[in-house]
This record gives sequence, C-alpha cells and structure tokens, in this order.
Amino acid sequence: MNTRSLPGGVVHALPADLRAALVDSTTALEAWNDITPLARNEFICWVEDAKQDSTRQRRIRRCREELEQGQRRPCCWPGCAHRERPSRR
Repeated sequence: MNTRSLPGGVVHALPADLRAALVDSTTALEAWNDITPLARNEFICWVEDAKQDSTRQRRIRRCREELEQGQRRPCCWPGCAHRERPSRR
C-alpha cells in the first residue's frame, strides 16, 4: 500500500502526526493496514481526544507501540463517542 494514502477510520481522518508515527514503523504500519476501519477510528479518536499536546504525543507513541505489540484496539479506551450507535429497542 502506498504510504501517502493511508486509510483513516469510519468517522475520523488520519491526522498527519499519527500518520508520521505509523510510517516510521514498518510493524505498526502493517498492523494499521490490517485492522478494520472501525479499529483505526478508535485509535484516531483516542489521539484526537487529548486536550494537551503532551498527552497527544504520548498517545501517538502508545498507539504505535500497541500496534507493534499486536493490539488491535487502544487499551483502556471506552470507544469513539462520535460514531453513531444503533438504537436499542
């Protein structure tokens, strides 16, 4: 896959700083391309939800590390609040 057109998530586009971290690691990049769009969305939302730049940078680093370790979703993240969920009846 061309690293210029890395896929984003269901709701969120891939931010440039997270993209750069993924491109720097072959293992993380392969994992990113292997997970579902919904899983990518969760990682992106987790990074984007940081209120401070230091938190964002730490989450980007952890995202890369977790992907390198084979995790398919961010650890300890309740899920993207921006995605529509089906109503329960």
